[in-house]
Amino acid sequence: MNRRTKAVTGAYTENRNRRLNMKNFEHYKRGYYMPPEKSVKWVEKEYIDKAPIWCSVDLRDGNQALIVPMNLDEKLEFFKELVRIGFKEIEIGFPAASETEYEFCRTLIEKNMIPDDVTIQVLTQARPHIIKKTFEAIDGAKHAIVHLYNSTSYAQRTQVFKKSKEEILQLAVDGAKLLNQMAEEHGVNYPFEYSPESFTGTEIDYALDVCNAVIKEWKPTPDRKVIINLPATVEMSLPHVYASQIEYMSEHLIDRENVILSLHPHNDRGCGVADAELGILAGADRIEGTLFGNGERTGNVDIITLAMNMFTHGVDPELDLSDIPKLTELYERVTNMHVYERSPYTGKLVFAAFSGSHQDAIAKGMKYRKDQGDGMWTVPYLPLNPEDIGRKYDGDVIRINSQSGKGGVAYILKQSFGINVPQQMREQVGYMVKQVSDEEHKELSPEWVHSIFTDNYVDFHPYFTIPECHFKQVNGIFAEAVILHNDSTRKVDANGNGRLDAVSNIIKQYFDISFELTVYEEHALSHGSSSKAMAYVGITVDGSMFWGAGVDEDIIKASIGALVVAVNHYLATKADSHVKDERYIAMLNFIQANYKTVSLADMAAQFNLTEPYISKYIKEKSGKTFGELVTNAKMKKARTLLRNSITTVENIAIEAGYQNVEHFNRQFKKLYGMTPLEYRNSSTK
Repeated sequence: MNRRTKAVTGAYTENRNRRLNMKNFEHYKRGYYMPPEKSVKWVEKEYIDKAPIWCSVDLRDGNQALIVPMNLDEKLEFFKELVRIGFKEIEIGFPAASETEYEFCRTLIEKNMIPDDVTIQVLTQARPHIIKKTFEAIDGAKHAIVHLYNSTSYAQRTQVFKKSKEEILQLAVDGAKLLNQMAEEHGVNYPFEYSPESFTGTEIDYALDVCNAVIKEWKPTPDRKVIINLPATVEMSLPHVYASQIEYMSEHLIDRENVILSLHPHNDRGCGVADAELGILAGADRIEGTLFGNGERTGNVDIITLAMNMFTHGVDPELDLSDIPKLTELYERVTNMHVYERSPYTGKLVFAAFSGSHQDAIAKGMKYRKDQGDGMWTVPYLPLNPEDIGRKYDGDVIRINSQSGKGGVAYILKQSFGINVPQQMREQVGYMVKQVSDEEHKELSPEWVHSIFTDNYVDFHPYFTIPECHFKQVNGIFAEAVILHNDSTRKVDANGNGRLDAVSNIIKQYFDISFELTVYEEHALSHGSSSKAMAYVGITVDGSMFWGAGVDEDIIKASIGALVVAVNHYLATKADSHVKDERYIAMLNFIQANYKTVSLADMAAQFNLTEPYISKYIKEKSGKTFGELVTNAKMKKARTLLRNSITTVENIAIEAGYQNVEHFNRQFKKLYGMTPLEYRNSSTK
């Protein structure tokens, strides 16, 4: 058997074994129990119309799931944040389980860190010595909930405890009695909570019997209600099954008016939020969960998602989630967990739009809202206003990469820099920006987008510039312009119907070309200096459009600058130097590859040509000198390093081919109007 045959045979065997392993589904069955009678009234309800009672279990359930649990200082900081957000009930731990948990509880009480309107909750098993330790831990607390639990599921009864239904029920009743006894001994009137752990794997009529037996012992009143908590300790069913289970319990619990029905969903099947929402529709009054869905295995239900789901339906969630970035920072720091980039509402990418069609729709929706909106949020692709939770449009919503469209690029330029690109120009600008992202394989920052626009539409002068122009009112408008071309200057004059038309005629006359000035737009810059204006010019030659932009305090100078760039683009296309001349392309590639040390002598040796010929050839093809092309290659490298590395300016200068950092700084500022360090800072904001 040859090597290829062995490989094919091995792959076939491996795939067959995988398929056989998937036959193991036969080893599973549905482990939940339906209610003994139909319970589907919750289906008739459309949405949640008020916030439930929220109980954060971050400091107990969430903390015990961490690889490295929070220390005391971290717990205290997290507790303060939960209070600030607006939680009125906070489960702080299992104080009888460890000294660390006990110390945390005592610190909160002894340092008077629990506001009068906040109730702490502590967990205890239905075991006498643990219950006693728990009451010692909360001694002196103004408000506390003692949370009693024991497992009731069929699997736990038969495999773990090896006890009958009657024995498990009696365990819960004995625990309930002991809580009554300890409360009396300590002279407190704390409310109690009971959880039939593993409720979802428990026969529903049996779970009801256990819960009702506990309620009988505690004798709830309107002033001291009992909390019955029904946890999806392990999520075992579709959400609608859980809802039916909850509805049945809600309708059959004794003394229901004095019972707070609570849910504690986990996320093992990925449906924790749905379980909670349908459970509320089914009669639940209270939700236990965590921020960002932290917790055992796949986590607890994410309270932020639940709250924001209500928020986007116009319902007050009664939690302050207006600064999600700050909350995320604290959470990630004290838990060493990471908020997934696409977590609902909280992930860094959940508002990000890279797709061109999405960006266009968002931009149009924002404009509609500004011009015609009634104050209600209806922007396409954005379920809520990112600013409502502390996010920003310029960095969080419209994001630019190779998939972005003209609308997104235009939106970034307008929102971040006040540049309102004309509609007809947007497609070309969009393609230019996308090409850079595609070549760099990177997302582009707003500053980078602005740099691309400036390089290609404001500062693009490979052939000529007009540094000076004067006008007179003679037979319309008489213009006299200085044209800088091929390192020489020449004064040229012409008449026109207006100033820009006169300058246009000067350019046509000088280069012996013909074009039509098709588009002209201008506006004041809304960012930066309010005294500057932006002008855009589009010229048409043989059905093709060429664009330029100009910025200046003088609108005429800005307009002339835009026209000059547009014509430079036409001349560059006319020369066709960047596309069709293979020798020229090879020369550019050689310069790019050897920019640090390349010389005309190197070029002559490489291409078997004389130095004067190469110098003249490059000038004719590019409109630039050999030295300028080398400088451009060096500066391209420098700008890339400044944007994408933390390397020092001194090292970047060396990497770009400059032995003297002062010379590098001077040349960089001359070309870009800012120092390398200023460029780096502007590119990383």
